[in-house]
Amino acid sequence: MKQSLLGLENLTAEQINNILSHASEMKKVVLSDNKKITNLQGKTVVNLFYENSTRTRTSFELAAKYMGANAANITSSGSSVEKGETLIDTAETLNAMGTDILVMRHSMSGAPNVIEPLVDASVINAGDGMHEHPTQALLDMLTMIEHKGHIEGLKVAIIGDVYHSRVVRSNIYGLKKLGAEVTLGGPATLMAKDIDKMGVKTFNNVQEAIIDADVVMALRIQLERQKKGLFPSIREYFKFFGIDESRLKLAKPDAIVMHPGPVNRGVELSSTVIDGDRSVITQQVTSGVAVRMAVMDMLINGGF
Repeated sequence: MKQSLLGLENLTAEQINNILSHASEMKKVVLSDNKKITNLQGKTVVNLFYENSTRTRTSFELAAKYMGANAANITSSGSSVEKGETLIDTAETLNAMGTDILVMRHSMSGAPNVIEPLVDASVINAGDGMHEHPTQALLDMLTMIEHKGHIEGLKVAIIGDVYHSRVVRSNIYGLKKLGAEVTLGGPATLMAKDIDKMGVKTFNNVQEAIIDADVVMALRIQLERQKKGLFPSIREYFKFFGIDESRLKLAKPDAIVMHPGPVNRGVELSSTVIDGDRSVITQQVTSGVAVRMAVMDMLINGGF
């Protein structure tokens, strides 16, 4: 029976820990001189991306190739989607080609869930609308464990555009299941309604959200939001909600700084924080390849 990864909402703490444990082993491969294993030898991985992506798409492609799989990338631009082909038609076409793993990013929340029962391939959600981005949350948690040794008991402050963020939702599901405390900070216009019902504390004052945090994670501000009047200006956003050295001092002295990328310098984070010794942003990218290797391996070879 095939398995898929559509989100963290329905995974157990044990399943999440199993993925993270396997990802730790895969990271040794990523950091080695010989990045070749045969776990997915003869399998085909297709990255179907309806939204732009550099980090996520490339890391899935490299993860597949490091494990010996054939990898293909398809974007909506330049494909039959531009000719009017529907999402379901595209998925069924790829299925007919013998795809084993279908990695999908789409602007519509729930799109991977629609496709999953229609194809034989294992489906991995690489970000759907404002819903979930499970592998991003998994790589975030792997990075936290590498630096803190555990998730349980950590205070994780997530700052920025909570309303539109699929990253924050997957992180809340995962972090809460593993015993972390999560606080959210950002403008009232960018704070999701009723998100406190997910068991998190929300603040419109960033300072309060960051106090005594073990992890400070900034979310990317999508600059097109500014045109919609959700905050006055980029300069004012950074003044009141950006994380600089002075605000970071409110967190614990050994707090780490994270960001799902790409970072808008001087908007979510100051350059001194991005380039500082507490930043683990580049390490998150490395963790991303390892997590995606682990997920694909477990979906095909069992262990989920």
